[in-house]
This record gives sequence, structure tokens and C-alpha cells, in this order.
Amino acid sequence: MTATRPNSSAGGAPDISARGRLFPSLLTVAGAMADVMTGAIRPHRQTLARSSGAAGLPAARETVTLTAFRQVRREVATPTVADGLRHPARVGNAMTSFLVRHPDANILVDPAICDDVHHRVLPQLPAPLRALVAPPASVASTQSSLRDAGLSFADIEFALPTHLHWDHVSGLVDAPEIPIRVTEREWRWAMAGVLAPAGVARRALVGREVDYYDLDGPPLLGFARSHDLFGDGSVTVLDMSGHTPGSVGFLLHLDDGRGTGRPHWALLVGDAAWHTVQVTNVRGKGLARAFDSDRSGALEVIRTLSELDESIAIVPSHDAEAAVRFFPSAN
Repeated sequence: MTATRPNSSAGGAPDISARGRLFPSLLTVAGAMADVMTGAIRPHRQTLARSSGAAGLPAARETVTLTAFRQVRREVATPTVADGLRHPARVGNAMTSFLVRHPDANILVDPAICDDVHHRVLPQLPAPLRALVAPPASVASTQSSLRDAGLSFADIEFALPTHLHWDHVSGLVDAPEIPIRVTEREWRWAMAGVLAPAGVARRALVGREVDYYDLDGPPLLGFARSHDLFGDGSVTVLDMSGHTPGSVGFLLHLDDGRGTGRPHWALLVGDAAWHTVQVTNVRGKGLARAFDSDRSGALEVIRTLSELDESIAIVPSHDAEAAVRFFPSAN
């Protein structure tokens, strides 16, 4: 069960004006770029603890369908995505949002982009960061993607972000009435105090109805905590903290996995990995210094993902290739 909590923040009301931005120093961003260059020469290595005992897949009694909304794709240098990885030289990057249909609810996972995002959201980000992450001018909004699917925000019961960075919730700027479900830890990290953490733009969050859920379930697939969202095994939340303090992934039991060549299970991992090449090669992010709140924890999540059975389709929100199989025409 989720409990509805008031949308409030410790330490005073959050400020979404220019005064409420947290401007990381140019040194921080420069350090991240230096990480990319040094990682290309010598990848960052560290000894990783073995994960806790992995339980098997949930005994699901229900299924869901998954649709990835088509998004503008751009090619980015692989070392910026995967630390020290040179081949392939470039990988496809996108800001993908997902629609999960459960018999009891239609859910938006990582509603990434609102209409006119460059003027309505990006100005809340620090200038050096904004220059790094601004999407192409032709980026598709979540609202337009729903419209193309014959839907609107009125058909959505709630939003379910993997974490609260701007490019996983900005689509909600166009839908102030849609509640959001998130862990209390992630919400307080993003909203406590006057200044927002780097990467968080609060315009999509302030004044919104918030339902907290607890990671109250057992270890699953090597992840320490879990939560069965509907109580039927169809959508299971997995603790993937590291990229942000409350980052999670969503393990989905799909209804079209057998006899069609489609995976029976899909795992939406948000930014726990930016691209599946990180998982295949067990590499952290090339820009980890600027984007991962806990670099060691984030790399441990990637190692755990790398050990999953190949029958589970791992889908990072920014991996253009991983999303293709779930495009509407493929459903």
C-alpha cells in the first residue's frame, strides 16, 4: 500500500526561481570532463563487494504491457557514457518515457519532457550543467507522445519515476493533476531545503500530490530491497540507489513474452545505467563525477545488472537501442 503524504519540504518551501538554483562550480563540471579523458586512457577500477543473495523472479499472478515512446535519437561518444570504453566509438542516446498498462492503472514511467522544455524547465538548471544536457530542439514531449498513441494525461492514474532528475519528470509540467509515486528518501533528497541538488528542476514537483511507497520487500535478483507495487508480482520496484539516493528500477512481468520472440521480463533501470554497454562491460558512467551521487554504489548496481539472466531485458531510459523493441509498432 502507498500512503499519500503532503507535498512539503524540510527547511522551508522549495524555491524554483533563479535564486533557488544550486550552481555547481565550473570546477565540478570540468572535473567530470577530466574523468572522461583519463578514463579513456585508464578506466576507473575498484573492488566491488559481492551482492546479497539473490532471490528468484517474483511469482507473478498478473501481467502488464510496456510501450516505449519514440524519441529523438542522437549519437554520443561512448566514453562519456561508459567509463574508458572506446568501442563502439558512439552509441545512441535518447530521453525515453514509458507507458505501463496494468489492469488497474495506466502508469507513466519517467515522463521526461514537457512542451517547450528549453524555456520552461532548463533555465532552472545550473548553466554549466544545462550546456551538457540540453536535448535537441526537436525532442518529443510526453504529452505529444501520448497524443500520438491516442491517449491523454486524463488516461493516466499516476507517474512512476525511477528518480527525480529533471529529465525523468519534466513531462509532468504539462499535467499538474497527476500524482507521483516515489520513495520518501528520494523525495526529501530532491525537495528538502531551499536549494535543489544539481540535476533537479523542481517545476514539475512543487505543489504535486505525492504518494510514498516503502521498499519493504525482500532481496530480489541481487538487489537488497524491493516493493511489489500492486501485490501481484507484475510491477516490482528494486532498490538501485547510487545514481541518486533513492534511485529505483521497475521489474515488469510482460504479457507478450512467450512465443513472440519478445522478452518475458523487462527491467526499466532509469539512469542506474545510461546504456546497456555499461552493463555488458561493467563500466561506470564517463561523467560519473557530475551525475552519480554515490559512485561506488552506482557501480555496484551495474555489476548486479551484469549478472542478471539474459531473459530479462534491461532497458535504460537513455539507451535508444534498448527501447526500440517496445516502440508502439512493435507491440
